[in-house]
Amino acid sequence: MKRRLFYTALLCTALHNASAQVGQPYIHDPSTIAECDGKYYTFGTGSGGLISADGWTWKGGAVRPGGGAAPDVMKIGDRYLVVYGATGGGLGGGHNGRILTMWNKTLDPQSPDFKYSDPIEVAASDGLEDNDAIDPGLLLDPSTGRLWVSYGTYFGNIRLIELDPKTGERVKGNEPLDIAIDCEATDLLYRNGWYYLLGTHGTCCDGVNSTYNIVVGRSRSVTGPYIDNVGRDMFHGGGKMVIAAGDRVVGPGHFGRTVIDEGVEVMSCHYEADFDQSGRSVLGLRPLLWKNNWPVAGERFKGGTFEIESERRGYALELAVDFIRMKQEREAFWRIDTSKPVEKIKSQTLDEVIGTWPKDNISVRIGDYMFRPHQLWSITPVAEAGGTLCGPYFKIVIEGTERALTATADKELTTVPSFTGADEQLWRIEQLIDGTFRIMPKAIPGQQGLNTKYVLYSIADSTPTLAEYDFNSDNSKWNFKD
Repeated sequence: MKRRLFYTALLCTALHNASAQVGQPYIHDPSTIAECDGKYYTFGTGSGGLISADGWTWKGGAVRPGGGAAPDVMKIGDRYLVVYGATGGGLGGGHNGRILTMWNKTLDPQSPDFKYSDPIEVAASDGLEDNDAIDPGLLLDPSTGRLWVSYGTYFGNIRLIELDPKTGERVKGNEPLDIAIDCEATDLLYRNGWYYLLGTHGTCCDGVNSTYNIVVGRSRSVTGPYIDNVGRDMFHGGGKMVIAAGDRVVGPGHFGRTVIDEGVEVMSCHYEADFDQSGRSVLGLRPLLWKNNWPVAGERFKGGTFEIESERRGYALELAVDFIRMKQEREAFWRIDTSKPVEKIKSQTLDEVIGTWPKDNISVRIGDYMFRPHQLWSITPVAEAGGTLCGPYFKIVIEGTERALTATADKELTTVPSFTGADEQLWRIEQLIDGTFRIMPKAIPGQQGLNTKYVLYSIADSTPTLAEYDFNSDNSKWNFKD
C-alpha cells in the first residue's frame, strides 16, 4: 500500500536474476519510497526500515516508533506524515486494530530535527465488525488537495476515510466507506482523471509458498465504485492483475508508486520470498507501465546483447564504419534450381570485419539493421559503479570487444577502444510507461554532478546525439531487440 509522487534524478531498471535491491534489502510490508536530504527511506512492519544513499544499495537504519504493521509515508509541505496499523491483522489472535498517524520534520535519525510527534488515532476496529484496521495507504489527491487513507484486510471490508492534510487527524464527521473486499494492503493513486485502488490478493507470510499478488480497479470518484478491466466491482471481488510471481521471486505485495519524470515511473513492493536470498522477504522495485490507462509492472532490464533500435524510425545504433558486404553464391530468383540442397549462410563475424575498423575512437550513427557486428551491443551491469533507485549502471560495448559507448563534453557520442569505468561510459537505462526505454549517461565530461537531463537522442533518422529528454518525442525513445 504505497505510492508517492516525488520527482528525483535517480531511477529505474534492474540487475541480475533477483528483482530485489542489493545490499541488505530485507523488509516486509514496505512503505512508499520517500526521499529526504538526498537519501531514500522505506519503513516496514516493526519499528525500523531501510535507507539507501543512491537508491540501489539498501541497508537497515530507518527509525519509526510505535511498532505495529505496514506503515505508509508521505511528504506534505516540509514535513513527513507516517501512518501505520498498531495492532490487528490477526496479531495476538485478534482483529481489533488501530490506525495512527504522526509527523516528523526529517526521516534522518542522525538529524537534530529528528523527532516524531505523538501518534493520533484516526480509525479503529473492534475485532467483531467487518473490518480489520490495519495496512493503511495514503493518497493526497492532486486534483483537490484532500487526503485519504484506505485500510483493511481479508477480515471484512477495505475502508476509506478522509484526513486533514494539515494535522493528520480524521476530518470531523467523516464516516468510513466500504470500497472493496478480498484483498489487503491497499493503496490509492490518481492519474489522468482516474482513481486507482490497488490491493494485495492471495496469501502472505508463508515464505516460498506465499501466493500474494497485486490487483487493481479504477473509478472516476475516489469513493468508488472501483471496477476492473472486465467490469467487476472490487467490492465483489474484482481486480485486474498488476504483478504476480516470477523470476525466482514470489508474493509481491504492498504496492507503491514513484514518479521520477514525465513518462518515467517505478512501483515498489516487497516479495514474500526471494529464492536467491534464502527465501527472505525483500524490497522490490520494477518499472511501472501504463497500458490502456491500466498500471502494470514492467520487465526488469538485465542486460544482454541487443540491437539498440530507435523508436523514431526503427533504425539501429551502429558504429560509423564501412559496411562490409558478405559473399553469397547468387541464384536468379526467377530460375532457382530446387534440386540443389538448401544451405545455411553463416552470419558475418567480428573477426571478419574488425581489422577494417579504426583503432582509436569511432563515432556512431543510426542505420538499417542487418545483424552485423558493428550493430550488436553487449550491455552489462557494472557492479562496482553503484546504481540508481531501481537499477545498476551499465556499460554498453560492441559485442566481443571492450569498445564502449561514451558521452563527450560537447554532448555528442563516440566509442572508445577500451572500457575504463569512467562516469561518461556508464549508462542508466529506464523503461518508460509506454514500454520503450530512455538511455542516459551517468555524467557528461565538464559538467558537475550526475546527469539528470540528457539522453541518447535521435536528432535525425541517421544522427544520434545527446539532447534533453522529452517523453512526448519518439526521438528520446529506444528499444532493445534480441
